[in-house]
Amino acid sequence: MISLNFEKSADGLLPAIVQDYRSGEILMLAYINRLAWEKTLETGKAHFWSRSRSKLWLKGESSGHIQIIHDILVDCDEDTVVFKVEQLGNAACHTGHRSCFYRKVENDKFIVQGEKVFDPEQVYGKT
Repeated sequence: MISLNFEKSADGLLPAIVQDYRSGEILMLAYINRLAWEKTLETGKAHFWSRSRSKLWLKGESSGHIQIIHDILVDCDEDTVVFKVEQLGNAACHTGHRSCFYRKVENDKFIVQGEKVFDPEQVYGKT
C-alpha cells in the first residue's frame, strides 16, 4: 500500500484538501491519519480523522453527503494530499453550504457567498 509521511507530524495527522473533481472548487480541509488514509484507499470514499471527536470519520456518515474519490494528489514531501471528489448531496459543509469556504473577507468583515444547499437543523438536529 502507498504510504505517506505521517511521522513528519507530531500528532500523525496530515492535511487533506478536498476539491470538486469537475470544477476545481475547494470544498473543505480536513485531516487524515494512517487509518483514514487506508480506509480511503480501500473504499474509494473520503475518510478523515476527527480532531474534535478523536475518531475515524467517513465524510457523509451523518448527512449522506459522501465524497467519492476520483483522484488523489500527493505533494513532494508526502505530507499533504488533495482528494478530488464527487460530492454527493451537493454540500460539503456542516453549515449547509456547498463549500466550507463560503465566506470572503472584504475590508473588515465576512461576506457570505452562495446560498445554503440544506438546512443543518433538519440534517443534524443542530447548526
